[in-house]
Amino acid sequence: MAGIRLPPEDSDLSQLQPRAAAGDHISDDERSVAADSWSIKSDYGSTLDDDQRHADAAEALSAANFRAASDYSSDKDETDTEGVASMLGMQSYWDAAYADELSNFREHGHSGEVWFGADVMDVVVSWTKQLCINMSLGYFPNHVDNFKSEPVEQGEKYLSSWTVLDVGTGNGLLLQELAKQGFCELTGVDYSEGAIELARRLAVRDGFPNIEFLVDDILETKLERQFKLVMDKGTLDAVGLHPDGPIKRIMYWDSVAKLVSSGGILVITSCNSTKDELVQEVENFNRRRMIDVSHDLETIKDQDVSRDPPFRYLNHVRTYPTFTFGGMVGSRVATVAFLRN
Repeated sequence: MAGIRLPPEDSDLSQLQPRAAAGDHISDDERSVAADSWSIKSDYGSTLDDDQRHADAAEALSAANFRAASDYSSDKDETDTEGVASMLGMQSYWDAAYADELSNFREHGHSGEVWFGADVMDVVVSWTKQLCINMSLGYFPNHVDNFKSEPVEQGEKYLSSWTVLDVGTGNGLLLQELAKQGFCELTGVDYSEGAIELARRLAVRDGFPNIEFLVDDILETKLERQFKLVMDKGTLDAVGLHPDGPIKRIMYWDSVAKLVSSGGILVITSCNSTKDELVQEVENFNRRRMIDVSHDLETIKDQDVSRDPPFRYLNHVRTYPTFTFGGMVGSRVATVAFLRN
């Protein structure tokens, strides 16, 4: 499980500032606090029900100067955390959020938030890089954890063949970090046009003009190609916050399965699902898909249809801070890799 919910430390709470007045700009540090707070408060695993997780996420984001629910759907003075949680799964929320970030970028050059914080992104990037190098060398799950890391100058040559897709890319900073590590062919998609405009401007400013950014809804993707590495940092979390979250998550898996090439990897980073919960969700998807395949075989008698489940668990990050309580070990964020069969 991701952990038992414990009260946040006073030092965490003291960093949250009152919500900015209309027209005020938000600093990168304040946005990072919002992301950190969400991961601290909402990812303590199966001991919280979904409503509580969503309410915690909404509370953390609203407290750290994100738009409150009243900006969208209500004139009430008090923030409706359940309403904000629903808004976090809506495109209208993110269109408005990235309009603010574009304004901050134009006026102050701010890059915007690092979702889950810079430390988490650094771990995800370095861990994913090593995983891809190991896979290129033929080291599969049972060997990955024990394999000695290749030197950077040697490892980069293995990354040139890894086509990368970042779903829900936001400001695209994750792809910039992957490019610094040696990944070459990178694509980011987001359903918010404002996010894609911001990502493009940042990539040009920061010296990564070759990263491609496209407007695309992962649940109804128009992409007609597959990628060897698909990254998701927080997108499945946002999908789950939609009022029709359970249905949207099924759509997510149906769509993502079409985007990961055979032998490729899907890497999901979540603050709202534990490693075990993500593995269980993949197993549920595999069962649904295998039932569909069995039905297709009976209908079309096509012996070329794969009888293997689409995904299987490959590995997960073990280096995030953990704690033990009541005999249970938990962490604040989960990053899990799945192999596409």
